[in-house]
Amino acid sequence: MSLFDSTPPGPSDSGSAKRPLAERMRPERLEDYIGQEHILGPDKPLRRQIERDELTSIILWGPPGVGKTTLAKLIARVTRCEFIPFSAVLSGIKEIKAVMADAEKLRRLGKRTILFIDEIHRFNKAQQDAFLPYVERGDIILIGATTENPSFEVIAALLSRSRVYALRGLTVPEIVALLQRGLPAVDLSASEELLEQIAIYANGDARQAYNTLEAAAAASPGGELTVAAVQDAMQRRVLLYGKGGEEHFNLISALHKSVRSSDVDAALYWLVRMLEAGEDRLYIARRLIRMASEDIGLADPRALEQSIAAMQAVHFLGIPEGDLALAQAAIYLSMAPKSDAAYRAMGVVRDDVQNTIAEPVPMNLRNAVTGSMKAWGYGEGYQHAHNFENAVVDMACLPPSLAGRQYYSPSDRGMEKRIAERLEEIRRLRRRGAETPK
Repeated sequence: MSLFDSTPPGPSDSGSAKRPLAERMRPERLEDYIGQEHILGPDKPLRRQIERDELTSIILWGPPGVGKTTLAKLIARVTRCEFIPFSAVLSGIKEIKAVMADAEKLRRLGKRTILFIDEIHRFNKAQQDAFLPYVERGDIILIGATTENPSFEVIAALLSRSRVYALRGLTVPEIVALLQRGLPAVDLSASEELLEQIAIYANGDARQAYNTLEAAAAASPGGELTVAAVQDAMQRRVLLYGKGGEEHFNLISALHKSVRSSDVDAALYWLVRMLEAGEDRLYIARRLIRMASEDIGLADPRALEQSIAAMQAVHFLGIPEGDLALAQAAIYLSMAPKSDAAYRAMGVVRDDVQNTIAEPVPMNLRNAVTGSMKAWGYGEGYQHAHNFENAVVDMACLPPSLAGRQYYSPSDRGMEKRIAERLEEIRRLRRRGAETPK
């Protein structure tokens, strides 16, 4: 089970009705914690650590409202540790040192301290470094909570001394169970269908679900939760998304791979997810332009035109009118024939540029802009293609060490099929020698 209490609030809650419902519903026993069975189920690693009182510093990584703070408090209660909450948003080095001094005194008195750092990813490197000596000496057991990937946001030294546990968003049934237990606290009854709607809207976030229930309760006269009250409380769904966080990159990756896979429906879904979350439209347009070159290329040269046009439309129209241009481009790219021949060719050329000697430009390719340069051999041996019947010459244009290299291998899809035929013709003509001049 996850985040909040699975039983109605007890008598101790009667004097705290002004506190947010989500806060009132926090459990006081580990058995009442709902969700995260993958780490807290029987014989699961974190459960064993807690029950055996063998806890080390840990990082709780997961989306908002899945029980990170609640779990940290329960761990402190079960292990009989002093619990000190610490906000990365409000605190700096000075506050860290003060808290560490208190923790060190408690250790000398035989008491262990759990230091809970909410949003640990907001601490910079120097602030995170400040915890290390105290973690190493055992003055504190550090529990960090973060919504961002700790591999990117927590320093390596702290990560190596901690165990990372990934918490998952709550399922609809789990949130419905939480809401059912919260109904007595707001003096309401409600249908299963309405609670499911709140749970779907909450998107795995129990705090969001409780806040919605509390807001709907205030607008539900007669002790019965109404459809109108729930709709008013939900208003508009707010999607989990951080423009600089991992989900930002996950979603653009999903869009790119859907376009590459020619899955137009999935491409539209991920595009709208990003639009609804408030993503920068020009960022999306730039990525669509990249897809047009990387995954479609000359199989359909108009894909690049469509993407550039969408970027210009977004810039000209703004939001929301420009969003349709992005959708149009995403559909076009998804349906277009695919080829990464140009992308692969660039990679092979780049390898040669990096791994071979940088030879001088052959003399026949240089311009003789002065008489002296002509005397030195600049332009000697150059064959002007337009002077030949098929505009094809057998003149070497690559450096001597790379003579004969073929980088571009077009696919047989779309326009590139015709390009492949033309390329083969050109290479055949070059192999047999240039035709006679006009």
